[in-house]
Amino acid sequence: MFLLILFTLLFFILLVSYISYRLAFYAPKRLPEGEVSMPVGEQYEAHRPGISKFVDEMLSRPFEAVTISSHDGKKLYARYYHVADGAPLQIFFHGYKSSAELDCCGGSKLANRLGQNTLVVDQRSHGKSEGSSITFGVKERKDCLCWIHYARMRFGDDVKIILSGLSMGAATVLMATDLELPENVIGVIADCPYSSPKAIIQKVCRDMHLPAKLMYPFVRLGARIFAGFDLEESSALSAVAKAGIPILLIHGEDDRFVPCDMSRDIHKSCGSRIVFETVPGAGHGLSYMVAPQRYEEVTTEFVKSILEG
Repeated sequence: MFLLILFTLLFFILLVSYISYRLAFYAPKRLPEGEVSMPVGEQYEAHRPGISKFVDEMLSRPFEAVTISSHDGKKLYARYYHVADGAPLQIFFHGYKSSAELDCCGGSKLANRLGQNTLVVDQRSHGKSEGSSITFGVKERKDCLCWIHYARMRFGDDVKIILSGLSMGAATVLMATDLELPENVIGVIADCPYSSPKAIIQKVCRDMHLPAKLMYPFVRLGARIFAGFDLEESSALSAVAKAGIPILLIHGEDDRFVPCDMSRDIHKSCGSRIVFETVPGAGHGLSYMVAPQRYEEVTTEFVKSILEG
């Protein structure tokens, strides 16, 4: 009887952990090349034409397809947009279950306009990059380091590199600052990041009317067993406390997915120079669409300041 109870309990724990893994970390079905899944919800409806225009412009621009191997042997894919030889390079990372075409179209266009070459990455388990599990920035931050090494090998050790991301991509580039980055990585631009994988998972559990503190251990166990990583290995909050490079932090004040307070916490924790800009009325990832002029001004000023040293 004891063994039966123990077996039943273990089976229940594994079952709930596996379901949690499938819901939170398993990679979504890939869309055919050229197709982009637009965000849904009333906050996005008014901006759908503008978003579609940015996406169409990005898809129409010529690029070079680039592939590298990740730290754990997965094939990673990116699009390289060339502006000028010897120009600074901005590397872009998109969000959770999203796409480079959607999340990076505006920022990449602005960077090109500012005279920077851009590398727009398909995060692992998205787009054309290999993988079956999304790791909320834990493994993705090491992929970020692989892309930095690729850039240094291709463009030289002195190429100035800026890391940029939106949502999970923003958390990824902030979490990458807890790694040993080369000196030519001169800054980070993070748009609506979450403070930690644990914090955003617990927030989503609450949104789903689930007991966050009760569910989180199952989610963490599912990540360990079925995706091979620990949710608490890194966080934006802990990484920026040790960061040694300037950071631009942008967040919409009406973000209903990643609360703006998460960026406020990151701002308070940051140990390096940080510029923090909030956008009134902007939902998740919509700061550029809601306040394009201010967004471009803040980004341009930050980029100019770090390029000038």
